[in-house]
Amino acid sequence: MNAAPADQIRLLDLQALDVRLQQLAHKRRSLPEHAEIESLTKDLAQLRDLLVAAQTEESDTAREQTKAEQDVDQVRQRATRDQQRLDSGAVTSPKDLENLQREIASLAKRQGDLEDIVLEVMERRESVQERVAELTGRVSSVEAKAGDAVARRDSAQRELDEEAAGVTKERAGLAGSVPADLLKLYDKLREQQGGIGAARLFQRRCEGCRLELNITEINDVRKAAPDAVLRCENCRRILVRTSESGL
Repeated sequence: MNAAPADQIRLLDLQALDVRLQQLAHKRRSLPEHAEIESLTKDLAQLRDLLVAAQTEESDTAREQTKAEQDVDQVRQRATRDQQRLDSGAVTSPKDLENLQREIASLAKRQGDLEDIVLEVMERRESVQERVAELTGRVSSVEAKAGDAVARRDSAQRELDEEAAGVTKERAGLAGSVPADLLKLYDKLREQQGGIGAARLFQRRCEGCRLELNITEINDVRKAAPDAVLRCENCRRILVRTSESGL
């Protein structure tokens, strides 16, 4: 293949733009905010699970407290009715009076036991409520951090995307000035060779594979016509000659 030396030089400019696009894409994928957001998302999921569990426990404890208070109220009402019967003098039988007094005493003990249960449940509920409040605060804090990280990531991505759009536009203009067959070969090699399709021959060294040409290869390059499209014998990339090739 043959191409004007100026067109071959343009491949180096095109390669520089392609390398910049690769760098921008890599930087976009490697933004530190990605790892930060992933870590915060995991933390947030765990905290939300803990919060749901705590809220469920608080709800269960609230129902338990309500039930215990209802039990106390029922015993208290029954004890009040019995005391009213006792105080009214309606019960005159000694045996019935004894039974009634015994029941009132039993109800008082039962009420005391139930009130102790209410207090124990209230203490547990207060502890759970504190846990819910703590977890709610932690969830809000992590949500704020995650939101900030997302905003920073999106801002960084927008800047990179804008730069990439400018480079892509510049590349399209430059690629349009390169002969179609030369551009096709360059793009094919770039795809095969890890993004580098053309390399400068600098001081007898291919800047694609970083290997120095041997004397036979140097002589072949010297003999080649200026418009001959040369390939590196080692990496097979297009080898572009310049005034700094050391020939």
